[in-house]
Formats: sequence, C-alpha cells, structure tokens
Amino acid sequence: MIRSFSNVGGRLSGPGGQMADAVWLDLVNPDREEEKEGERLVGVNIPTREEMEEIEISSRLYLEDGAIFMTAILPAHTEGDDPEMAPVSFVLTPDRLVTVRYHEPRAFVSFPSRAERTGIDAPNAEGVLVALLEAIVDRLADILERAAREIDVISRQIFRPKDDVPRDNQKTLEEIGRKGDLTSNIRDSLLTLERLVGFLSHATLQRKSGKEIRERVKTLSRDIHSLLDHADFLSQKITFLLDATLGMINIEQNGIIKIFSVAAVIFLPPTLIASIYGMNFDYMPELDWRLGYPFAIGLMIVAAIIPYAFFKRKGWL
Repeated sequence: MIRSFSNVGGRLSGPGGQMADAVWLDLVNPDREEEKEGERLVGVNIPTREEMEEIEISSRLYLEDGAIFMTAILPAHTEGDDPEMAPVSFVLTPDRLVTVRYHEPRAFVSFPSRAERTGIDAPNAEGVLVALLEAIVDRLADILERAAREIDVISRQIFRPKDDVPRDNQKTLEEIGRKGDLTSNIRDSLLTLERLVGFLSHATLQRKSGKEIRERVKTLSRDIHSLLDHADFLSQKITFLLDATLGMINIEQNGIIKIFSVAAVIFLPPTLIASIYGMNFDYMPELDWRLGYPFAIGLMIVAAIIPYAFFKRKGWL
C-alpha cells in the first residue's frame, strides 16, 4: 500500500490525492509492483526488506543518486512490554520523502492526523522528515516514561510491600524481565536513531539546508542523547531491582533453612534419649523402674527446652 501526503498551505494533507504531487510517500508492506511505482515517482531505487534488515552501518546510512537513505529500528504495538521491532527506511530526495516499513509504529498513525489538524513547519520533504523524526522521538520518550512509572511500582512492591499482600517473587522477576526487555528494545531503537540523525546532520550541511532545519536536527540529536541517558539509568535500576529481588529470595530461603536447622537441633537431644532407652538390652536399670517411663519423657522435654531457650536468648528465633 502506498499512502501519499501533500503539503497544502503548511498543513500535511492526506493520505490521498495525486501521488505525483505528494511531498511524502509512505510505503506500507509494499509488494514488488508498489516498489516499482515508488521508484518511478522518486527516480531512485527503494530498499527491499532484505536490504533494510542488514545491520551494517554502510547498508543503513548512505547517499546514492542525490538521495539520502537512512534506516532505523522502530517499535510498534508498544502498549505492552513486547513491542514489535522492525526496520523503517527513510529516503529523502530533493523534493520528496519516501518511507518504507512493514509494521505500524504509532508515530506513523498519529503524526499525519496531527500535522493536518494543527499544521507543521514543513514546507518541503526535508521539513516533513524532521517533523516525523520529532514525532518518533516523542513517542519513544512516552514509552520510556511509562516504563519508568511501572518500574517505580515494582520497586515499591519489593521494598515497601503491603502487609496484607504476600510477595510473589516469581511474578516480580517476570515483571522485571519484561521491563528489561522493553528498555533494551527502546535503547536499541534510540541508538539507530542517534546514528541516523548524526548522518542527517552531516547531509544537511552538504545540501546547504536552511538554518532552522539544521537547528531542529541538532535539537533532535540532543533529545535522543538525553533519552539514551535515561534508558541507561532505567537499565541500571532494573539490574538493581533484579539483584534486590534475588537477595530477598535468598533471605527467605535462608529463613526456611534456619527453621529446619533449629528444629533438627532442638529434637536431636530427645531423639538421642529415646534411642538410648529404645535399646533392648537385658540389663538396663530403668527397665524395671516404675517411674522410668515418665522420667524418660520428662528428660526428653527438658532436653528440647534447653536448646530452644538458648536459641531464643541468642535471638536466632
């Protein structure tokens, strides 16, 4: 599918209209015929899906036939903790922007409608690209903010649990793992965007773009850098929470083992006494003693109370 957008009076209009007049062509899950149509309109080769998925920097950021080719990894379906990560290619020609994607990042849905409703400072394809990248970075910032709030909730569950709610360590570990995966995915996306914006900044100097565009690209670079710092902070906090949770589990396990150890020590002397008087020798003085049975029972009780009192006094119970 090819969605075309035109600039009408400073407002992005579309999708629809004549593709020949479009300032932005958005190729969504294009087949070969749609790729050929896009190539015919812009006059350059459009990256295939296989080319977009290559990880070499030289395959993601390059100049060819007067066009700038840039690819970044962007998330989609970010409402949960398992976003779909896939590459999106941006092809900037002197008069058009072409995007090629095979999934649905939220910015590609919200940006056109907001740009049409409120207007954008995008008189040309370059301006549309920068505005779209700003919307993408804003979306990534929103995801990190949501992740930070949810990580704070997990932190409170670990360090300030409610008395009437038992701690579920397995569930906590699963939540920490999901937040770690989400943060890692967003950080990877930001890294690809950081390289993309750096390449775009250099390209705008070569193209002698307007001062405003260059300033906005610099601002984008600073925003991405600050988000990377925030993502690193969240990653460190997640690691800390993971270590803390494992420490809590070890404390609980040690408490259980301590109970069994104390119980074994308490019942060891009575067991020894019972073993002695359970021997079947013919000559044992207590066998014919009328008070032998209550004496043995009392001796076992006293032998159990003494280590219990000792442990209690030491504060081990």
